[in-house]
This record gives sequence, C-alpha cells and structure tokens, in this order.
Amino acid sequence: MALLQISEPGGKPIQPVRKRAVGIDLGTTNSLVAARCGGSVECLPDDQGECLLSSIVYYRKGKEPLVGSAAKSEMIANPGDTIASVKRLLGKSLSEIKAERQFIPYDFNEGRDDQTPAIRTADGDKDPVIISSDILKCLVRRAEDCMQGALDGAVITVPAYFDDAQRQQTRDAARLAGLKVLRLLNEPTAAAVAYGLDSQDQGNVIVFDLGGGTFDVSLLSLQKGIFEVLATGGDTNLGGDDFDYLLADWIRNSASSEIDYDADASAHTSLLHQANQAKHRLSESPVVEVEHQGQSLQIDNIRFAQLCESLLDRTLLICTRVLRDAGKKIEDIDNIVLVGGATRMPIIRSAVAEFFGKESMTEIDPDKVVALGAGIQADILIGNKPADSFLLLDVNPLSLGIETMGELVEKIIPRNTTIPVIKAQEFTTFKDGQTAMSIHVVQGERELVSDCRSLARFELKGIPPMVAGAAKIRVEFQVDADGLLSVSARELSKGMSAEIVVKPSFGLNADTIEQMLSSSQMNAKNDMKIRALKEAQLEARQLIDATINAIDADSSLLNEPEKKSIAAIIEKLNLAITQDEQIKIHALTEQLNRISGDFAARRMDLHVSEALRGESIEKLEKS
Repeated sequence: MALLQISEPGGKPIQPVRKRAVGIDLGTTNSLVAARCGGSVECLPDDQGECLLSSIVYYRKGKEPLVGSAAKSEMIANPGDTIASVKRLLGKSLSEIKAERQFIPYDFNEGRDDQTPAIRTADGDKDPVIISSDILKCLVRRAEDCMQGALDGAVITVPAYFDDAQRQQTRDAARLAGLKVLRLLNEPTAAAVAYGLDSQDQGNVIVFDLGGGTFDVSLLSLQKGIFEVLATGGDTNLGGDDFDYLLADWIRNSASSEIDYDADASAHTSLLHQANQAKHRLSESPVVEVEHQGQSLQIDNIRFAQLCESLLDRTLLICTRVLRDAGKKIEDIDNIVLVGGATRMPIIRSAVAEFFGKESMTEIDPDKVVALGAGIQADILIGNKPADSFLLLDVNPLSLGIETMGELVEKIIPRNTTIPVIKAQEFTTFKDGQTAMSIHVVQGERELVSDCRSLARFELKGIPPMVAGAAKIRVEFQVDADGLLSVSARELSKGMSAEIVVKPSFGLNADTIEQMLSSSQMNAKNDMKIRALKEAQLEARQLIDATINAIDADSSLLNEPEKKSIAAIIEKLNLAITQDEQIKIHALTEQLNRISGDFAARRMDLHVSEALRGESIEKLEKS
C-alpha cells in the first residue's frame, strides 16, 4: 500500500504537527524546564542564556512578582517578602515548619494548624502552592517563547519521598500556572531515564539525589529498555540548605559579633548567603577565606566535612537501607549517578565514592539531569516519541493500609511495590447487625495504627444487617503513576460503595520518615508480639460476645452446671484480656470453645429442625 504525501497548494509538504510538552524540575534552590529541540532534549535558557532559574519569588504590592535572579537580589533588603526554598514548605503545617527550622524570616498567617500556612507579603498572603505556581509560570513563559506556542502538557518531577499531600500540592501549583500535568515523576527515576537512554547502560544503578532541600536515593535495575525501581529511600528535609546552616553557625560562632542574628532577619539572610558562597568556593578550592564583620576566617574541606559529619552520615544511612530493602550488596552496584547541585561538594563525592568503592557518573550536569529525564518522559507521553522506547516502573515508597479491630494495621500495598498498582482485600463486620463501616487509611511500616501516619477517613453505609462476620466488604487501593492514592470500599451483596481520593492536609517531615523506617526495624519483634496479643484479645472478645448472645437467645438448652461453668471461664478470660496475658488468653479461649461446643451443636439442631418443620422431602428437593 502506497503512502500519500500531503502537500500545501504550492506543492510544499505539510509537516506533521508536533505537540509541545516539557519536563520541569521544580527544585528547592533552582528550577529548570527541558524540551526536545531538534534531535535531542535540552534545558531551555532564558533571555540571558541561563538555564537555571533560582526558586525565589519577591512580592511587591500591586505588581507582578519577581522570580529568579531579580528576586534573589532582594533577599537581604526585603527578606520577609522574598520567599526562597518554598518546596520545603509544601504539605506541612505551621508547627511542623517551625519545628524543623530554627529561624524563618517570614511572617506567617497563623490560622488553624490543620491548614496550609500562608506567608504575609507586601502583595497579600501567599501560601506555598501560590508561590510554587509563580515559579512554574516563569518556566512556562520561557518554554512557550522558545517553542513558539502554548504547551500541551508537562512532566513535573518530585522527590521520591514526597507523600500524597506534597504531590497534590505540586499538582495544584501546576494547575494554577495553567499547566496540564502529564505525570509526576520521581526525581531519581528521571535522572536514570536521562542516563539510561543516552548511554544504553545496563545493570544496577544507584541514583544519589541531593538537591537544595530534599534528598533521595533510588536503586534501579536497567535491562534492555526496562527501568525498574527496586527500592527507594530519602528525606524530604535534607539538602544543600542544611549544609549552609551548619557553615553559617560555624561562621557566627568563630567570629565575635554583637549582632543578634535570630532577631535581625536581614543580618541572618546575609550570613546564610555568605555561607552559601563559601560552600560553593569549597567545591573549587581546598581552602577558602571568609571575611565576616571585619574578621578573616579560614576553612578547608576537611574541617567542612567534620562540621557536616551528621548530615553525611544521614545520607549514607539511607543508602544502606535502600540496599537492604532491595536485597542487594554494595558489590552488586554497577554505577552511581549523582544528581542535584549539592553533589558538587567534594565532601559528598568523597563520601559516596568511599561508601560504594567506586567513582560516580558525572557526565551530565547534576543540576540539569532531572529536568532532562523529565523532558524525555514528556516527549513520550505527549506522543512525539514511540511509547515503547522504554518501560518505566516506579515504586511506592511507604506501605499503605487500613485500621482493623484492635487498632491494628492491615497492609494492603507494601512499600516498594511497583506502581501504578491496584490491590484489594476483603474485610467483614465485627458486630451483629452492623450497617456501617469506618475506613481509616494509614501509611507506615509499624503494626499499630498509633505508630503510623493517618491519611484519611471515610465511611461505608448501607451494609445489610447480618450476623458478625457474614458481610463481605471489598476495600480497593489504587496508586496511579504519579504516586497518588485513591481508596474505595464496596459491600458485595447489595453493591453499596464509597470512595475517597486521599488528600491529607500535610506531608511527612524528616523525623517522621526516619522514624517510620528505623523504628519498623528496631521494633519489629516487639510489634509482632503486640499484634499477636491484640489478635488474641480480639478473638477472645468475639467468642465471649457470641457465647453470651447465644445463651441469651437459647438459655433453655443449658442446665445450671453448664451455665455456671461457661460463666466461670468467661470471667477468667475477661481477666486475662485486661492483664494482657497472651498465653492464658489462648488457653482459655480454647477451653471456652470446647465447653460451649455441645451447646453450639444443640442450637444448630434446634434451628435446623425449626427451619424444616412442615416441609416435605419433595419440596426441599425442588428448592
């Protein structure tokens, strides 16, 4: 079959319309936008040829906000109206923000602590979503100028450890900026896409992503075009900013000064800027001098590494956990990819090389690699490149489940499950005649609800009244390619259903993430003991309730000695439950089952005979 070449009236072939899609790295310190230009995906520059856009916004009353370098120049003079590192505020309450950072130059609108906090600026209150959208708008204008037209969609990268609240707020910011989000892509995965497609690399690759405010480590298996994330770990409150804070503290403590930096916002911002500049110079020189308040201070990378030892240890501890989660050893790693501007620090590169026993890959600019990977993915999702160019398999970073009786957690989607994924499990009612069920969605690795994070609650109503355990409720969890969760519950006999898109108010702070993972390991044995006790108590209570209800309904089937015997065991079992004696609970539960067994058989015979009374054999056979 011949192919027709469509032409314009003048004979010139009509070119197929190419859709405009971009990849955006919405970073803590810097942001970038990338798109296919000619034969390859490239980061798009501004009018001055700069690809990096400082993630800083300066608000002026009644005027358009300044974004990037123009805003950065206002940080010292107007620290309260110049917002930096807003990514670290996404998905967090005001109390969480204040607990994580000792000094914040912003004036927050207190409001309720269960709401996203807004910063008071000269141009009104601005919350993290609005501020992020202003950064995205600047990148959109740059992309539309370069590509000469409106965008059809964007892939936006997020830290692998962003939870649902942080991911949802990123999506909200994109929507405010007029962007259609094709996908939220985990930053380490985006970096692997950039490296894997360029070098056709195969094997196990560690992506070590240390940006301005977040840290992620992912272990990926790259085999014949399949990018599979085997395990991921990270800290949404660890990045280059934290190295600045430690260096600023050293400068302040080393130089005698009467300035109260905690009270003087401009002085504190200036000190952080000076620390940041010194950090950058240490990436180019082994020793640098810092002039502060007329005093000359000298610091080298050895001393800098000592100051930052706790931060370096935190990064390597997460590397250890990721290896363990994936069932891999250090010698199984073929390559290490460094991502994020903070990985330019020699102390980071040395620590990573020493830990893995090999040098890292640095062929692609660590500031640009995430945006480039997102740009490649956007090109595929929009249809400009064959979808079978590669298969991208990401993972769910933390376990998801629901609360069951006894305040226990039933995990439905375990951590490091490949996404997108749909998993379901059947549950039942606990009490006779129960017509509603409360669904409590939780996230974490522990066995008890109190040790996990609550994500959402909703209620399934209209369950037909039945005896306890007869109803069947199917609870389904769905995590899409962006890592966003939706949960539904359906009663199978009547089809009553309820569902919720999980959109919690706030995200996980660093301490919570660390606690979820480390405490799940440290307390694994104790958690299982507690779970076993709770399950034994639950089983005993169910048996006691069922036995008491049965006696109330058919007490005539028992003689007095039998009633006294059953009552005595129930009393002992109730006491064992309150005293948390698991072995005794099991023994007494078995004893109650044995003693009430004859009674149960008599009840069965009675109710069967009543049901069959007056029925003929022929009628029963027909039915």
